[in-house]
Amino acid sequence: EVQLVESGGGSVQVGGSLRLSCAAPWSMYSNSCMGWFRQGPGKEREGVAAIATGGGSTAYADSVKDRFTISRDNAKNTLYLQMDSLKPEDTAMYYCAATFKHPCLRLTTESYNYWGQGTQVTVS
Repeated sequence: EVQLVESGGGSVQVGGSLRLSCAAPWSMYSNSCMGWFRQGPGKEREGVAAIATGGGSTAYADSVKDRFTISRDNAKNTLYLQMDSLKPEDTAMYYCAATFKHPCLRLTTESYNYWGQGTQVTVS
């Protein structure tokens, strides 16, 4: 079973920063499209950011554009989400996701096959 493992969540003040990480096995990481999603209290899961296999192309939800940065370190099989200027509405469980289906850069949940367990981010 493929395992995606998120880390880096926590509690932060408004305006602060956090960096989330997602470790994936090489068999999953090497040729997969990856993305970050979040699900706030009482809300549906929504796409936050996505990145192509090589890392050269990215896509963002309008709500996080210019504040969040998605990146991947292919040498470490790790996906990142740098979150700056955090707002209370960013409070959510954050999930990383992966798929072998192309094209990449999609922000819909049905586009991804593999999911991590999530890491909680709380902004207050």
